Amino acid sequence: MSKNDLERYNAFSRRAFILGGLHLGVFGALAARLGYLQVSKQDYFSTLADENRISMKYLPAARGQILDRFGVPLALNEQDFRIFLIPEQARDLEAIFHRIRDFIPFSLQDQERVMRDIRSKRAFMPVLLKDSLNWEQVSRISVNLPELPGVSVDEGRIRTYPLAESTAHIVGYVGLVAPSELTDDPIMMLPGFRIGKTGIERSFESKLRGKAGTSRVEINAVGREIREISSQPGQDGARIGLTLDAELQIYCQTRLAQEKSASAVIMDTVNGQIYAMCSSPSFDPNLFTRGISAEQWEELLANPAVPLTNKTVSGQYPPGSTFKMITALAAFESGLVQTGHSVYCPGHIEVGRDRFHCWRRGGHGNVSIVRALSESCDVYFYDIARQIGIDRIAEMARKFGMGSRLGIELPGETPGLVPDRQWKLGHMGQNWQLGETIVASIGQGYIQTTPLQLAVMTARLVNGGYAVRPTLIHSIGAKPNPEPAFASLNIEKRYLDLVLRGMNEAVNHTRGTAYESRIEEKGFDMGGKTGTAQVRRITARQREEGVRNEDLPWRHRHHALFTAYAPLDRSRYACAVVVEHGVSGSRAAAPIARDLIKKTMERNPAS
Repeated sequence: MSKNDLERYNAFSRRAFILGGLHLGVFGALAARLGYLQVSKQDYFSTLADENRISMKYLPAARGQILDRFGVPLALNEQDFRIFLIPEQARDLEAIFHRIRDFIPFSLQDQERVMRDIRSKRAFMPVLLKDSLNWEQVSRISVNLPELPGVSVDEGRIRTYPLAESTAHIVGYVGLVAPSELTDDPIMMLPGFRIGKTGIERSFESKLRGKAGTSRVEINAVGREIREISSQPGQDGARIGLTLDAELQIYCQTRLAQEKSASAVIMDTVNGQIYAMCSSPSFDPNLFTRGISAEQWEELLANPAVPLTNKTVSGQYPPGSTFKMITALAAFESGLVQTGHSVYCPGHIEVGRDRFHCWRRGGHGNVSIVRALSESCDVYFYDIARQIGIDRIAEMARKFGMGSRLGIELPGETPGLVPDRQWKLGHMGQNWQLGETIVASIGQGYIQTTPLQLAVMTARLVNGGYAVRPTLIHSIGAKPNPEPAFASLNIEKRYLDLVLRGMNEAVNHTRGTAYESRIEEKGFDMGGKTGTAQVRRITARQREEGVRNEDLPWRHRHHALFTAYAPLDRSRYACAVVVEHGVSGSRAAAPIARDLIKKTMERNPAS
């Protein structure tokens, strides 16, 4: 072999060796990787494979019941027959919709809803066609299932409200999940799943819903179910016990229904428990769970008395003369007005070039605080208000629960409004005027309160000056709501006693504004305060023409208010009533409050 041949051979051998080494390294790495994947990661990839062929299906739990304080059901679950459609199994959707109408009511709105659901889901997923079917309808569908490919019958549960209108605003109702309400919780995608929309149903949705169960099902490559492998039941929702007395609630709602629009709250002055909370007119929440028609919905919306609104927490009204106790306490606490202060009422008061009238044109003569409250003399409060100013009045009003939300366990609570100098400057860019203080002293002007705030104000007045807060929750599950402790408002007892004496005489003295609504039965006596809140001022010309408030259109008439407490010797119950456009508190609101307070004492739910 020549020298050149030897060199070429050696060079080839080196390249072959290097190339062979590279091949060996690559195959070795592949073998090592293969061994790692098949041996070391066997469990991991086995799990992945199972997850690829096993799907987790969520099962809704039974929704928790809502009960009154004595165990009377306010919201429960009843048997519900439903029919579903699997779109991919239906050869002709239009034909099925047409055929379905032969057996059950199925509107064009139902059809449009179903088509929306079909477009938003995969073809093999069931879509709710109709629920709340009776046995006769289910029987017809079941017999004709061979003619309805893709249709199946299912038994579920539907929410029902036994007391209907009486508890609609408190308990609320459930409805189908709207697109805007969807969360990461996959249970919301289940056909026909409902969540709380208003009231306690909404506030305690997470507790009432419970925890979903699961079902492990085998699926094929495109996600179609083949068989169920295992299942685990869910955890039922918690039972919510309310402080309401169902019988008292029914009575209250029935009594308010005699007015075009009214609201009332009855509460415990010591622990803040709500025994009745009614807003009238009301509505039937069962309409929403079973599907309200377009005509029924439009009728509710068109009603000028707004039946869908819970006026006890969302309605805002000038408190009128029911606010006078606040003005009096602010004056006494300031030290600028003594408890023995008296005022001569000629029927008006002059402030600059303005004249502010008392409701009694001829005046009341000389009045002290007790008589001023008993006969609701406006001039007395005009006089003390201009001495102390709006800021002191506003501070006292806030102590008694006005101007802010009270934290009741319901959605939609409004804060009301307690104005002061800073508020007007910030919102209107104007300085506060003395005339506005005069008007505010009798609960008019910018002041706005809710019926719940008026009830809380009354409770704080009569319980010795403690900052009681309202609650609707008696228990959650087996756990009772803890007994609360409330801080003192640090109001001198002699001032509170003086105010309560005036409220007592407002009802039980012959000259009191609510004397005609007194309770004469021994041991059932009550105290209270009337109020009339101006909605639209009657002009001087109208007065000269003899126009009365009763002659105005309903929406322009004054609101009627009354706050009450009972019994006098151990005041345990407070009540606030607002009759919208009821003209006079003494004629419209006081008789209702009397009946409610008397019924409450007869039932005595605090015992």
